[in-house]
Amino acid sequence: MLNWEGGQPFSRRFSDVYFSDDSGLEEKRHVFLQGNRLAERFASLSSGECFAIGETGFGTGLNFFCAWQLFDEVAPSNSSLDFFSVEKYPLDEKELADVLALWPMLRQYANELLARWRRRVPGWNRWCFAGGKIRLTLVIGDVVDALTESCGGIDAWFLDGFSPARNPEMWTQQVFESIVRISQPGASFATYTCAGWVRRGLEQAGFQVRKSPGFGRKREMLQGHLPGSPPVRATVTKAIVIGGGVAGCAVASALAMRGVSVTLIESAPVLAAAASGNSRGILHIRLSAGMNPLQRFLLASYGHALALLDEKLPINGIARAECGELQLAFSAQEAKRIDRLAALDWPSHVLRRVDAAEASKLAGIELAHGGLWFPAGGWLVPPQMCAALAANPAIVQRTGYRAESLTAVESGWRVEGKDERQQIWSYEAQIVVVCTGYQVKSFAPLSHLPLTPVRGQITLLPATSHSENLRTIVSANGYIAPSDGELHVLGATHDFNDEAADLRASDHLENLSTLADISPALAKSMNIGSLDVEQLNGRASVRASVPGAMPLVGELLPGLYTSLGHGTRGLITAGLSGELIAAIACGHLSPLPLAVVNALVPVPRFVG
Repeated sequence: MLNWEGGQPFSRRFSDVYFSDDSGLEEKRHVFLQGNRLAERFASLSSGECFAIGETGFGTGLNFFCAWQLFDEVAPSNSSLDFFSVEKYPLDEKELADVLALWPMLRQYANELLARWRRRVPGWNRWCFAGGKIRLTLVIGDVVDALTESCGGIDAWFLDGFSPARNPEMWTQQVFESIVRISQPGASFATYTCAGWVRRGLEQAGFQVRKSPGFGRKREMLQGHLPGSPPVRATVTKAIVIGGGVAGCAVASALAMRGVSVTLIESAPVLAAAASGNSRGILHIRLSAGMNPLQRFLLASYGHALALLDEKLPINGIARAECGELQLAFSAQEAKRIDRLAALDWPSHVLRRVDAAEASKLAGIELAHGGLWFPAGGWLVPPQMCAALAANPAIVQRTGYRAESLTAVESGWRVEGKDERQQIWSYEAQIVVVCTGYQVKSFAPLSHLPLTPVRGQITLLPATSHSENLRTIVSANGYIAPSDGELHVLGATHDFNDEAADLRASDHLENLSTLADISPALAKSMNIGSLDVEQLNGRASVRASVPGAMPLVGELLPGLYTSLGHGTRGLITAGLSGELIAAIACGHLSPLPLAVVNALVPVPRFVG
């Protein structure tokens, strides 16, 4: 919905410009940066402190870049910036790139955003920049919904919807009151408009409002603040994370990016030794049409995981293939789910419906069913992902250390246990995050959590000349991934209350049966009926499952957090879960809406 008029971007939907044709960049700096005294406030931040900006109307991202650039110039090096913004009608990739080309002086910032933009999903998006120093929470949706569900903590507001006369939904009393609700005492705002009803609405909501000189041909603008001073936030400097799988490594990484010194404890001799240790793991997200808290969490986690991999891949060389995933409508029930889901308004870069002919073309093999195409789906090597997440110098790895007890102490929490030589060790920190499997019940404060062991086995199937044509992950009751040149990964079984990790021929047979459901033609070409299943290789591991499938993520007791029960979705959900825990512990903006945060927290569902 973007046009160009006189070399400037123009919104057809709102019949309004995105910024002043005098100088869009200087307009943003005058109205929003100077209007909120950000240079002075950024420079006065103390060590480890975070500043939070809220914005109504992300548009082209120009406000975000201006704030980021100023923060780079004047803020202390160990401080951080949270930027929360809402946009109901985001530009597509080409539109955004064309607009940002107008500002070559901001190219380094624009390129960072453009790299994340293709990972955007409907709803809440959390992206980190500059090694985690800059965090953007972009909510693609209605402004009232986004503000109502924000957990709050904003220090300054950029009120930058299109003209109030052309876009009145962004300037309602409900919006103003929501802004006040999620603001810190002393929070400021600035806006280019000087409309009387906007001024009165902001005053009624609680702001002290004044007029000030506008920019260019705009004679006046509004700025103001709330009474009071923001509370002093306690600073977390030390943390202990128990569990060296993808969940634990993700939490450790998110905390370390905030300047927290982390001790990462893992009982095995190496990281990713248990459920995160498969040679390949798939990025699989199964959605339904009803966007309940679980579905919203999964969707936000999917976008975050893809962006996180983009961030880590170039530096750490994680083996990864963005080959796409096909979810087949292989049964009447699945066809109904897929039809309902596809009927929603999805961006094509997230998912789209395909028929059997197109599915076969995408996959490179004959498929009897169509389904959903997730172009960004793929596979990665989980142990490499864990290593990349744990590579931060603020993380001290203690492998071969078995944690045996958790005790609340005056300084926070003490963790004690034994190392591989049976030597007793003990660490203390302000916070502890438990990210183990179902064995977590051995810790007294967590013994009531309803975690169930679930055994899963994958099969490594030798590739054939025909199977080498497979180009995508294809899933039905199970999945098959393209070969790595020698082997396909086929999986996975799912057995509750089974804690054994032995390799079983019966489970290989179950996986081969799944392959026949996915593609009879492929199964026939691979001669699965004549394979000696006793000679097939694979891997079995045990994950933890939770009733309802929503993992247990959040603060269980003061200073004691959990990231548990991710089940088979850990590669998708662990990253955003780690970001949520770090945000809560450090007093930063939440990456998720209140409804999802409350559904994840491990306390209300299991007390009483």
